[in-house]
Amino acid sequence: MSSSAPADLLVVHVSVQVKPGTEDAFKEASLANARASAKEEGVSRFDVLQQIDDPTKFTLVEVFKTAEAPALHKETEHYKTWRETVADMMAQPRSAAKHKNLFPVMGGGWDYPEVDLE
Repeated sequence: MSSSAPADLLVVHVSVQVKPGTEDAFKEASLANARASAKEEGVSRFDVLQQIDDPTKFTLVEVFKTAEAPALHKETEHYKTWRETVADMMAQPRSAAKHKNLFPVMGGGWDYPEVDLE
């Protein structure tokens, strides 16, 4: 891959708003899902962000290596467990926006370093 060509990655931003009082339970379930998701072959990153000025709002940043990886992710037990666990916490349906990666240009720029994600 050329150092000037963007990595062919699919970046998905999932926006979530949970019901007040469920933030900690949502974080716990989402962090467990993220740790397992980050180990998937087709996942470069799986970040969980919480909005500072409204702690009921979260963004999941999912970076997939292939177009097929999101469907494979949704077949995993950890995703199914997360989906069932957080379903009643949602204040409104979650939404997702798909993005084409422009930077970093190298796929490895998204990958987690070789560290324990637990």
